[in-house]
Amino acid sequence: MSLGRLVVTAVVVEGRSKSEVAREYGVSRRWVHELVRRFEAEGEVGLAPRSRRPRRSPQQTSVGLEAEIIELRKLLAEEGLDAGAHTIAFHLQRRHGTTPSPSTIWRILVRWGFVTPQPQKRPKSSYMRFEADQPNERWQADITHWGLGDGTEVEILNVVDDHSRLLIASDAYTTTKAADVVTSFHRGFAAWGLPATVLTDNGAVFTAAARGGGRCAIEIELDRLGIRMRHSAPYHPQTCGKVERFHQTLKKWLRRQEPSTSLRELQDKLDTFADYYNTVRPHRAVGRRTPQEAFDARPRATPGDVGLAATSHYRVRRDRVDKVGRVTLRYNSQLHHIGLGRRHRGTRVLLLVADLEVRVLTEDGELLRDLTLDPSRDYQPQDTP
Repeated sequence: MSLGRLVVTAVVVEGRSKSEVAREYGVSRRWVHELVRRFEAEGEVGLAPRSRRPRRSPQQTSVGLEAEIIELRKLLAEEGLDAGAHTIAFHLQRRHGTTPSPSTIWRILVRWGFVTPQPQKRPKSSYMRFEADQPNERWQADITHWGLGDGTEVEILNVVDDHSRLLIASDAYTTTKAADVVTSFHRGFAAWGLPATVLTDNGAVFTAAARGGGRCAIEIELDRLGIRMRHSAPYHPQTCGKVERFHQTLKKWLRRQEPSTSLRELQDKLDTFADYYNTVRPHRAVGRRTPQEAFDARPRATPGDVGLAATSHYRVRRDRVDKVGRVTLRYNSQLHHIGLGRRHRGTRVLLLVADLEVRVLTEDGELLRDLTLDPSRDYQPQDTP
């Protein structure tokens, strides 16, 4: 027998006072009174536990906003664009200056049948990812295939910045030739600057190694500009994973467009998508910023900035400001402490080291200090240049 039934029986059947029953069972007189009232009004049903859910839910998403979320989901999906909860939240934030959390949006999408929960999937946060520390530190390039409306197969050369995911180039060719690759890269140089390194697979337009020696046009041109070129291991395309992933994103969008009747028409579509991808679409891998915002947030690497770690003096180092406001840097086997101020303690920073010239930045790109290291001193105080 439940406590509620005991209390009601003692009052209604035995005729005992509510105060006496409350004392005996260690409950409040008010609760006893309410329980008896419910029993007299509803019978046995009145003794069932009441829901503790509030009558009103101030945090509940309004019907209008929920409808807007569903409409956004449909619109983005119809256009072949990312339509996940984080992207919808991004668009709502831009429209209204506020948005429900992505988890709330996700639950709404599940309730409406747009998303099927997959608890067996490995969370994305559990994967180890590697990316360049600066814009233009490394570009990834690769070629993918696409078809025109009449069935003609063409190729698309995509180039992506490893750090920011910025789309450097997306150019359509009937068949990509060595000179086409050089042309696309030069357009990228003009728009975004020279990268320190370029990473590609072992395709014939990227390397002449498979043909028994020599160098192809892009290898010669990058070498002339002081840009290092690296190739992924054979049969291991995951090394160029960021540009491979972009191929999928681009093709998802292209499938939602009308088939292109010519190479020129396809190129117009690529240019349209490049603008959207770089300046409108938030990218989860760069903190829900657009690739353009991520690219502009930090100083750009240049040819010669990367790959010289063997000299010990050209490198990018990550650190966290200690409790007294310092970071450390080893130079010629000697450990040096660089003062940044206590107000920055706990801040994660990047140290861009070029011999004795050191720039200290936050992960968001704010310059905290620009100095010339004095090798004769352990501590580099803030008043030094």
